[in-house]
Amino acid sequence: MTLGGLAWLIVAIAILLLLGSISFLVFRITRPLKNVLVDADIIAREADELMVNANSLLDDVNNKVGKLDPAVQAVADLGVSVSDLNAATKNLTQKANAKGGAKGAKAGAKAFSTVNNFRKNRKDKKAASTTTTAQSQTTNNTEV
Repeated sequence: MTLGGLAWLIVAIAILLLLGSISFLVFRITRPLKNVLVDADIIAREADELMVNANSLLDDVNNKVGKLDPAVQAVADLGVSVSDLNAATKNLTQKANAKGGAKGAKAGAKAFSTVNNFRKNRKDKKAASTTTTAQSQTTNNTEV
């Protein structure tokens, strides 16, 4: 074998060793990558299941919100009605004050005081009857 043939033989062996080490390296890298791919596939399936559940829950929430819309609209309409009532009351008060509200205010105060007096008299009568009943029960208990 000549010197040139020996050189080619060394180069060929070096290339074979290089290719062998590269293939071993690729084999060692691909084995964990297969595990990563399997894990990624499992995670993707679980994510799909979660998305299905999330979509189902979202549909349920949308359905329930749709059922609440009439109630919210009714509350909004009630607010508008109360606002209209306040405006009408303010308008009526202004008209009453313009036409002689002092007389109306005096009559209202007189009616209010009459009602308060009636309530006070009624309350006093109830208290008196409760006291009389309690005294008579005490008397009955002491006689026995």
